[in-house]
Amino acid sequence: MQIKVNRQLPVPLAKQIYQAIVDRIQSELLEEGTRLPSVRALAKQIHVSFMTVVQAYDALEEDGYIIRIQGKGTFVRTKAADTTPKKELPKKESPFDWQLSVPDYLPRAQFSRYHQVSARYEFFSSTIDPGLLPNRYLEKEIQRILAEEPRILSTYSDVQGDLPLRQELTVYLRDKQIQVTPEEILITNGTQQGIDLVARTFVGPGDIVITEAPTYPAAIDVFRWRGATILPVPVDKDGMRVDMLAALCEKYKPKLIYTMPTFHNPTGTVMSIERRRQLLDIAYETQSIILEDDPWSEIYYENKPPSSLKSMDPLGHVIYLKGLSKILAPGCRIGVLVASGTIFHRLVAAKGNMDLGSPLLTQKAVLPLLYSERMRNHVKKLRIALQLRRDMMIELLAKHMPEGISWLTPRGGVNLWLSLPPHVDTEDFLMYASNYQLTFLPGAACYPIESKHHFLRLSFSFMNEPLLAEGVKELCRATGAFIEATVTYRKTPVV
Repeated sequence: MQIKVNRQLPVPLAKQIYQAIVDRIQSELLEEGTRLPSVRALAKQIHVSFMTVVQAYDALEEDGYIIRIQGKGTFVRTKAADTTPKKELPKKESPFDWQLSVPDYLPRAQFSRYHQVSARYEFFSSTIDPGLLPNRYLEKEIQRILAEEPRILSTYSDVQGDLPLRQELTVYLRDKQIQVTPEEILITNGTQQGIDLVARTFVGPGDIVITEAPTYPAAIDVFRWRGATILPVPVDKDGMRVDMLAALCEKYKPKLIYTMPTFHNPTGTVMSIERRRQLLDIAYETQSIILEDDPWSEIYYENKPPSSLKSMDPLGHVIYLKGLSKILAPGCRIGVLVASGTIFHRLVAAKGNMDLGSPLLTQKAVLPLLYSERMRNHVKKLRIALQLRRDMMIELLAKHMPEGISWLTPRGGVNLWLSLPPHVDTEDFLMYASNYQLTFLPGAACYPIESKHHFLRLSFSFMNEPLLAEGVKELCRATGAFIEATVTYRKTPVV
């Protein structure tokens, strides 16, 4: 188990150790019953004091992540929904136990863990109902391409991406006030690969990466994997708190600032135009890279969002990521990366090292849709359909949710950010909710450090309207029952 601590951070060393172990447990990289190093062994391994590790283990035990057995050691335990301690460890001997001795460098992989869970009421996935996507059009387009260009399956794409697609994307991005040439566009396998490319190219052990808090969990996973030190900046109704960002940057020079200024994931907030200008000024002053992730700017409900950071950046500090998969065809995995200067050239080299270029067939399939009137009509209809679902969810939550629960109404995107009473742990609630065939994203996964456990993210885009209505009512029922059970448990005297 590789744990690195940074003595230059304001986060105590015991808290850093605690968070590193929690990340691994919540990512299921440390399984139930896995034996952890002794206090002395871990203190020696990561060069900290004995008492520092004792404090970390005490906090882990208090929060239910580990169990200590006299004379046997310290073992991982997963948090049970009823919060009762486990007297016995269920882990059995396995022929694969030898693998525990092989060190890895994967400190966290929480998002993929939640992504694998399926349920009747799917509030986890920020993807769009397949019934709202142009599947038949793309199916016919792929058949046409294969009939007219049968050799396409035996042809590699250019590492940078198909040139006709990149040329058409310059027009598409112009609508977002981004003036770019085809030579400044890189096609990726979705925006997740774009995040990974940027991290592989520019982020290494000990580098400072600043993210919003909360933020997209899979981005945290990538930055942690690169060995970065992540410093969070809170989000309010106008986006990232740039006043707090400025204070952080005065003390810690960040290598990278990761932000979703437009329909932020998970909260749905929009960064004001004034804060966007201030964020750029901070990046210029600190010579930092801004990674602007834009998954949902087309899906606005009342007013168009402000201009992208990239459109306001003449100096090339912003790397812009745009996902097309979500609004067209998730299976095609088409992402767009825009950057300038040597930063762009280095990213193209990293893409070549990674996979030699994205699949050509899927790039050719989406190209005709991009430059057609069908694309504009599709996006317009999508906005209407998703706004109806957003409004229906909010109406049902207002009618059926127990008191003490609040949420932010997003102006765009597909997510709703709920706040439950402070004593409620939504990790525990997720396990409980499986009895109701419900799944969602616990808020703790969205924080790099100092997790807040009483939030959760609901996506309203994946289910059709009848199933969504049914699911929201079931969610409200499950929430009320869980809160009541939690209150009852907290009031039960310990004998």
